Amino acid sequence: MTHQSEPHLPGVLAIDAGNSKTDVALVRADGAVLGTARGGGFEPHRTGGPAAVAGLAPLVEAVAAQAGLTLGSVLTSHVSACLANADLPVEERLLRAAIQDRSWGLSTTVANDTFGLLRAGTDGPRGVAVVCGAGINCVGLLPDGRTARFPALGELTGDWGGGHGLATAAMWHAVRAEDGRGPATALAGAIAGHFGLPAASAVAEAMHLGSIERARLHEIVRVLFATAEAGDARAQSLIDRQADEITRLAVVALTRLDLLEEPTPVVLGGGVLASRQPLLIDNVTARLRAAAPRAEPRVVVAPPVLGAALLGLDHLAGLGLGGGPRAQARLRDTYAMPHPVAA
Repeated sequence: MTHQSEPHLPGVLAIDAGNSKTDVALVRADGAVLGTARGGGFEPHRTGGPAAVAGLAPLVEAVAAQAGLTLGSVLTSHVSACLANADLPVEERLLRAAIQDRSWGLSTTVANDTFGLLRAGTDGPRGVAVVCGAGINCVGLLPDGRTARFPALGELTGDWGGGHGLATAAMWHAVRAEDGRGPATALAGAIAGHFGLPAASAVAEAMHLGSIERARLHEIVRVLFATAEAGDARAQSLIDRQADEITRLAVVALTRLDLLEEPTPVVLGGGVLASRQPLLIDNVTARLRAAAPRAEPRVVVAPPVLGAALLGLDHLAGLGLGGGPRAQARLRDTYAMPHPVAA
């Protein structure tokens, strides 16, 4: 069967494109998942929007094939795309236009991927989400459409942390400890040992020269947590700083939306948070208890594409095309539910 014979398959093409990986799912209007595919990271700020969207095409073709469809005309009712690096409204508009040009769906919405995380961890459009994966970001949303957002352009806009930031900071402290510019830390030996080299400075040189791929920098995050658990003060301070940053983002978003005094979901996700490291999660929940006692933190470990798909089903439901509570429950049954954090 091709979609020439059924050009308006009722459903959603859900796209969650992160810095390190991209998930695509084709979901029928009743919540049944017809196909899934995973690819690499989404970097429109490096490749340009059209090229980044073109990189999604093989994944879309793969999910279509799983559903017995082939690309050639409109694939489904709606495309719901939650995209990393769509940090500004103008970027969302440009990426939406690039996806709409592909004619994968009759309509298209594009949002920052943190909105997908928020929807995956809530029953509706109300709450705050903080993503701490390769980078860090936060959004808040109210049912009337009001949002709280941050530019999330890295250090230029006051951001700190995420996997890349933690790994870079760990390297900074490790190398300075070795050459005498900074205090001693077990990070130096731990990082060197992880890569099988004599010193952290040798790791830096190997990454600079390309004998160790720069993409392996993220491995240092696991080393950081292990070193902190072993009692290293410098490693612990980095995790404490990350917890502080996560909490500050959440509290500012809650305040902007007048939710600080109301019971409100605070959804935590992304690779660093989804790993549920107690040193970080316990720190974040303790800080939230002090700064926002009514907040209800929860960690989402389901694939973030769930959130993009739920947003798409919301869109269909608003048009009377299915996608209602039964469909959403069916979809959640396919994926994992959010895990509340113990108080």
